[in-house]
Amino acid sequence: MIGALIAAFGIGFAGGLRSMTAPAVVAWAAAMGWMRLGNSPLAFMGSRWAVAIFTVAALGEFIADLLPVTPARTRPFPLIARIVVGLFTGACVAFAGGFALWFGMLWGALGAAAGAFGGYRARVGLVQKLRVPDAAIAIPEDTVAVSIGLFLAFTLR
Repeated sequence: MIGALIAAFGIGFAGGLRSMTAPAVVAWAAAMGWMRLGNSPLAFMGSRWAVAIFTVAALGEFIADLLPVTPARTRPFPLIARIVVGLFTGACVAFAGGFALWFGMLWGALGAAAGAFGGYRARVGLVQKLRVPDAAIAIPEDTVAVSIGLFLAFTLR
């Protein structure tokens, strides 16, 4: 199903916007049975521990993203973290869709890079054009990242 490859790119894109949102959505989807990861090295994503850890991490990232000291997502460390998240979550989505892990990793990483750079340019551009505080764009961006992730996880049911 080609939809799984699009979903791997999309979950990577969501991770490029908010790095911890993608694994939180994948953990919730696996725990709820929307994403079947059994018999894979990724099966732990459906555990209560994974759901709790990634949910707390995602909520913390939503708060940290509003702080003025938070580095741009396109700086080396945040970008590498997003690509790693894209590799990981893309692999989960691909496996659930019947594809090889490496194929999902590739598409997830590409999606993460696209989300990181595209999201950064969109956010900076909107803040400048609309002359609004950064938070006025950051909070809706959080909603976009969560919505993309949930939509993609739901479509894999």
